[in-house]
Amino acid sequence: MILPERTDFILRNATLPGALLDPQGADETVLRDIALEHGRIARIAPPGVLAGDGVDLDRGMVWPCLVDLHTHLDKGHIWPRAANPDGTRQGALATVGTDRAANWSAADVRARMAFGLRCAYAQGTAAIRTHLDSIGPQPWVSWPVFRELRAEWRGRIELQAVALFHPEAAQDHAWLTRLADLVAESGGVLGGVPSMEPGLADFLGRVFLLAEQRGLDLDFHVDETGDPAAATLRAIAETALARRFPGRIVVGHCCSIAVQTAAEIDRTLDLVAAARLNVVSLPMCNMYLQDRSAGRTPRWRGITLLHEMRARGISVSVASDNCRDPFYAYGDHDMMEVYREATRIAQLDHPIGDWPACVAAAPAAAAGFAAGRIAEGAPADLLLLRARSFNELLSRPPADRIVLRGGRPIARTLPDYRELDALLGVA
Repeated sequence: MILPERTDFILRNATLPGALLDPQGADETVLRDIALEHGRIARIAPPGVLAGDGVDLDRGMVWPCLVDLHTHLDKGHIWPRAANPDGTRQGALATVGTDRAANWSAADVRARMAFGLRCAYAQGTAAIRTHLDSIGPQPWVSWPVFRELRAEWRGRIELQAVALFHPEAAQDHAWLTRLADLVAESGGVLGGVPSMEPGLADFLGRVFLLAEQRGLDLDFHVDETGDPAAATLRAIAETALARRFPGRIVVGHCCSIAVQTAAEIDRTLDLVAAARLNVVSLPMCNMYLQDRSAGRTPRWRGITLLHEMRARGISVSVASDNCRDPFYAYGDHDMMEVYREATRIAQLDHPIGDWPACVAAAPAAAAGFAAGRIAEGAPADLLLLRARSFNELLSRPPADRIVLRGGRPIARTLPDYRELDALLGVA
């Protein structure tokens, strides 16, 4: 497909996902013409209404650029020097901890994060929320790097960061307060990995209080386990309701609820809905880690109850999570791959309905990003696909996609893994 050099033209005969139109369409897909002017979407109209020069997409799909609500750019691409020894979550935690202590200088973190951003940009991602390991001295290395990269990538990828730490790292109140101040100074989000321990209520109370005092949103890793006794999701919802927390709260993973009793599920989801929590599932990573045991076929997918949550009006998203690190050995920062795989893993079809929103409009709203919809007046940040239907899109990877930013096609050349060889010690 040859597009005009200028940014004022019409995309004709475009198939749009109804869920990603603003206002939202009633049908799964609609056929429209899209007029672009000065890098923005000027008009969206039925075919044949708009006059002017145009490019016939022959019913090819047009999506907005996508939103990745949960990833780990600071861990990305360490696999060649820090492979998971057994594919388990415990193996991942230990391996990352060793690699962090030995290698995560500012130069190392910057190079790998920049590599991941280049991949995501080429694939058509417009906004990313990344978790940053914030343990011991690492926050004062990684957060300054994040701020530099956020400034460098402004106008291409909108970036947010979340402080990721474990309860034992937060037992030092002075350290945790200093971390919260760093997050606030960096325009970040406070988070952590709460666990079912006697100190859970105290941990949540301190984190919520620090966020309230600084006007911060919250984003937690939650119940990333197949243990039915893990119920921190319920505790977070109860805490948010009791404190009437004014900010946004995102909860990621939420795996264990899928193996709990029907009564426990109903009780928890009622609280999650009342607390207006935003749930993000990480289907590819959780498939990789959960229920893994040597010589044994896994019995469950490890994903949360997306359908049941949506039925209660809970905001749900899916995201990439880890990329080429001990928590997930694969991935390419490609949110279209995430959508396609999530559809298979979680059966987000029959009907497709508004599930496409889970990689665009829903995560954008959960994080406060200005992205994820096709709307008049919005920037012309679009994915042009040859697939004419969801069946075609879900059947063949859209390697030939065109990414428009401000109405202009970008170069889609992905960075070569060889660029990281010296950093990672690859011979």
